[in-house]
Amino acid sequence: MTRLLSVNVGLPRDIAWKGRTVHTGIWKNPVHGRCRAGRLNLDGDGQGDLAGHGGEQRAVFVYQIESYRYWQEQLKRTDFVHGQFGENFTIEGLPDDAVCIGDRYQIGGALFEVTQPRVTCYRVGIRMNEPQMPALLTSSGRPGFYFRVLQEGEVGAGDEIVKVGEANERMTVAEINALLYSPNHARDRLERALRIEALSPGWRASFEALLHSQTTAAGGGNAGLAPAAAAHPVAPGFRPLAVAAIDQESADVLSLLMRDPDGQPLPPALPGQYVVLRLRATGSSPPLFRSYSLSGPLSTERYRISVKVEPNGAAGTYLREHVRVGDVLDVSSPRGSFILQCGERPVVLLSAGIGATPVLAMLYALAATRSTRPVLWLHAARDRQHHPFAAEVRRIMPALTHGRRYVCYSRPDPRDKLGEDFDAAGHLSRSVFDEVGIPREAGVYLCGPVRFMAEMKEALAALDVAPERIHVEIFNGSESMTPGVVGAAPRAPHLPGDDANTGPLVSFARSGIAVHWKASAYQSILELAEACDVPVRWSCRTGVCHNCESGLVSGAVAYGPQPLEKPTDGNLLVCCSQPVRDVVIDL
Repeated sequence: MTRLLSVNVGLPRDIAWKGRTVHTGIWKNPVHGRCRAGRLNLDGDGQGDLAGHGGEQRAVFVYQIESYRYWQEQLKRTDFVHGQFGENFTIEGLPDDAVCIGDRYQIGGALFEVTQPRVTCYRVGIRMNEPQMPALLTSSGRPGFYFRVLQEGEVGAGDEIVKVGEANERMTVAEINALLYSPNHARDRLERALRIEALSPGWRASFEALLHSQTTAAGGGNAGLAPAAAAHPVAPGFRPLAVAAIDQESADVLSLLMRDPDGQPLPPALPGQYVVLRLRATGSSPPLFRSYSLSGPLSTERYRISVKVEPNGAAGTYLREHVRVGDVLDVSSPRGSFILQCGERPVVLLSAGIGATPVLAMLYALAATRSTRPVLWLHAARDRQHHPFAAEVRRIMPALTHGRRYVCYSRPDPRDKLGEDFDAAGHLSRSVFDEVGIPREAGVYLCGPVRFMAEMKEALAALDVAPERIHVEIFNGSESMTPGVVGAAPRAPHLPGDDANTGPLVSFARSGIAVHWKASAYQSILELAEACDVPVRWSCRTGVCHNCESGLVSGAVAYGPQPLEKPTDGNLLVCCSQPVRDVVIDL
């Protein structure tokens, strides 16, 4: 008989892990007596990370006692208790290779429907005291599955589990799990999975992305898992480009125009992308790596970058003081996922200071096609002397049928002309957005200093602009994702205290940090990045989820452990990779 052996609940708590505090609900304990199953949860249960766990589609997590026995043997363990795997229902029967997405079961007074396999993260490794557990669960075909609650009611240990319905398209939990995480993403099976109405939206989106990648002939990797930050990979390496012109754009911004010395065509860029420069500042010091957005019109003949020269900025100062027309620089192919999206949606290009560079490329692209989309250029500068590209923008705007510009100067000079050089004194703000009339349905492209972007995102949220329509470019690093980690104050990237002069050099291009790899101290490039406080993204830490997938600008890595599926060429998984020679990583 298929039956419910134990009902397990637990509220989130803070635990110590690797010198950090993690807020997690992975610890579940058996309920004595009956428990109500609600639409979002069991009574007395909770999740610490609602972005990855819980909610209507993942209200109840189910794991089988037969899988307990399998893991006891595999791990040589005898200490398991009900709730050991973070499950709400410990059950007898219903193996993952027999239960199908969309199957419906009556348990006690409640009705449940299977929605998806479990998505494992590092916290199950903490609970099991086995860091590789996320990969082991997924690769074994024993992930367990989630129920949504179709009819609320009470359940209890000993209740019989009665199947009362099933989906028309029959695909088991194990099949669905393998279809996403294993390298074989057969088109006919993806199409079958997408016909299952009960499949959760998250898994549906992953399968749709995999189908789309096959249609667009995108090769390698797993489009169903790769984050947006890992989109548009390009081949690693640098090519020499000659400086054809240097122009002073404002008091502290200069532009470099670069071409292939032999007149060969350059790799095409998408509007908003950037290139990485390798600068050999001094003979004995390691090279400097810096990311600069392409600021000019799209071209395969020339690239233009525009650089703000900070008072203590090593790279900007080097470019200003030492680089001349005719010099050759090492430049990567264009990369990055901060790009102008196609469609008819209104466009808001929102920037401050040197943050104008990537959105200026977008403005050029819109003007080149004589776009009829509503386009609003919003820019903040100190004054006219520190306002790069002002004349360019004025020259470009007439090509747009519905183009508007609005500029704020925070400290206008008495000689700056209101209505000509700028439109208002002060800062861009919610009141300015109301005045100019930002369309709530617009796609917003935001770039500038960190504080400016935080304020702009808050003002846009107050206007009910959907978060998924706010696209952000961060020059110095990237947006981090460390699920469950709480109370950690952000720190600027820095060298670790134990850096040596031996081992492969690992350069984090966006963060401006170069550090030597020490195999005795770090198991992965992720651990090295964390030691340097380089912003990173991760979840499983074992090569399953691909949240850590990043661009490999140059060099090569080895994997240990091997990921379930390798990333696309030009990317790497930092959570389970080690450098085999000097590497440059897009972090």
